[in-house]
Amino acid sequence: LRCENKDEVDVVIEKALGLNDAPVVIDFVVHKDAMVWPMVAAGMSNSEIKFARDMAPKWMRSDDE
Repeated sequence: LRCENKDEVDVVIEKALGLNDAPVVIDFVVHKDAMVWPMVAAGMSNSEIKFARDMAPKWMRSDDE
């Protein structure tokens, strides 16, 4: 599924929630300069997710932080 503008967000999410027979991926199209967090940078794995400063969930933080 693809969402190309903010007016489509609710419709696309409702459609995704209505699909129960397969996994669903939603492509939210944003401006190339948009700071969207959390994110996985190109070429990185999902275990290397990036968060906005001080926004990482507590369950993701190590004891060193």
